Amino acid sequence: MISVDTPEDNKKFAEMHEADYPILSDVSKEIANKYGVLGPSGLARRWTFYIAPDGKILHIDNAVKPASSGPDMVAKLAELNIAKRR
Repeated sequence: MISVDTPEDNKKFAEMHEADYPILSDVSKEIANKYGVLGPSGLARRWTFYIAPDGKILHIDNAVKPASSGPDMVAKLAELNIAKRR
């Protein structure tokens, strides 16, 4: 996950939600800008990029629904036949 928030804010978010995945802090907004997800307000849009182990982008979801994003990602990973993280 990439966020334009500070590392401290990302740590609080991860602890609050018991996240077991890394969160990249992109305070400079360079990465968000390169991926085209930086909105006019300066916040990153909630897009999900499904990237294969070889670095190829397999799918981009630009209509992420926060309420169902977890199950939606699991379903898309299965559809794309991307192995579970160990």
